Amino acid sequence: MGIEHATIGVLVWMAFLIGPVIFYIRRARGKSDLYVRRIPGVDAIDEAAGRAAELGRPMSFTPGLTTVSPVLYACLGVLFHIARKAALYKTRLLMPQSDAQVMAVAEDVLRDAYRAEGRLASLDPKNNIYLSDEQFAYAAGYMGLMQRENVAAAFLFGAFAAESLLLAEAGQQTGAMQVAASVSPEQVSFFICTCDYTLIGEELYAASAYLTREPVQMGSLYGQDRAKLVIAAMIVVGVLIATINSIKPEWQLHNLEHYITWELW
Repeated sequence: MGIEHATIGVLVWMAFLIGPVIFYIRRARGKSDLYVRRIPGVDAIDEAAGRAAELGRPMSFTPGLTTVSPVLYACLGVLFHIARKAALYKTRLLMPQSDAQVMAVAEDVLRDAYRAEGRLASLDPKNNIYLSDEQFAYAAGYMGLMQRENVAAAFLFGAFAAESLLLAEAGQQTGAMQVAASVSPEQVSFFICTCDYTLIGEELYAASAYLTREPVQMGSLYGQDRAKLVIAAMIVVGVLIATINSIKPEWQLHNLEHYITWELW
């Protein structure tokens, strides 16, 4: 349903949901220190990068089957942080890819990260590796890369499918410390079983916002959390109204749909 067909009630509820996002983005741009709780999986990113530097072995970061999308935008924030660590510690960062467009975007992020650390000359474009756009050909290439390079820290952030267990098992075989984050609910269980730390669902977006402190991401994270509170409250109110109507049918309280579809004329 397009916005031109929305009722007054729908417009009011949209304002309740979108308003906090816009407010907190403006607040974040005003350099307000918005607090985001740090979760263990985020701490593990720095720990894994430091471990790879101590062992003198490379790291790997792969977005899996992620295409150019909002998920990629979140992954790039984490990649930027990891690439800065790689530049700082002088550690090789391998980037196995399955999408040519993502590969091009990731290369720009790598350049920005190395430039931020003043070590752009240390960036080797050959470490950004295109494997295949075929799911299991990409997985086979990733497994071979992990074995040949003896990777010490592996980061799997993005969208994954049936190949997720193959990728994580490859890291297990090399003894790599692995941190995974997936927006694919059906793959989370495989990562929990095989990786040291796993970020579940929207924690991926929270990690990117925390690590980069980028105003749009920070404001969106804050605003969406407040909007979720509004939705949760609506669910509770709706359940209460339905319960009261079933117990006291003579009261006939209006449900939320009545107010959402309310029109001025």
